[in-house]
Amino acid sequence: MKNPVLEAIRNRRSIRKFTDQEVPKEMIKEILEAGRWAPSGRNNQPWRFIVVTDDEEKSKLSECTKFGSIIKRAKVLIVVFLDKQSVYHYVKDCQGVGACIQNMLLAIHSLGLGGVWLGEILNQAEKVCDILGVDKNRYELMAVVAIGYPAKGSSSSRKDLKELMLRDFDF
Repeated sequence: MKNPVLEAIRNRRSIRKFTDQEVPKEMIKEILEAGRWAPSGRNNQPWRFIVVTDDEEKSKLSECTKFGSIIKRAKVLIVVFLDKQSVYHYVKDCQGVGACIQNMLLAIHSLGLGGVWLGEILNQAEKVCDILGVDKNRYELMAVVAIGYPAKGSSSSRKDLKELMLRDFDF
């Protein structure tokens, strides 16, 4: 029997090219809901989101990263922040935000959409906050997730599990 969660984890890929088809608002909400249900230490849910669909705003954000073409072509951007006022342990809360982003990526995949986690844009976090009108003293940029209908598939490979093990384990 196939496990749909494990299948989604194995089949999800980072998609960087999108069609012109609009993403329905109901799907965007489902993606955000998936992020909202991620685990977090003390259930503090330190993530905050901004959804960007405006072409002019996407164009400004595209100037903040060498991957600007991905941002311009995406139909939706979910900009993910850490709410510094919700933090109880910085590393733990960053891990929680990562879990939130992974939940959203799995939801994107399950809805037949494509998405990619953009992190290089963190080099211009202050500029991103200025463009979006976000208080950079309270909110720290964690990532931008670019979303759309996939224009083409993607492939990936992984290291053998034995390469990742620090101790032998008999599987």
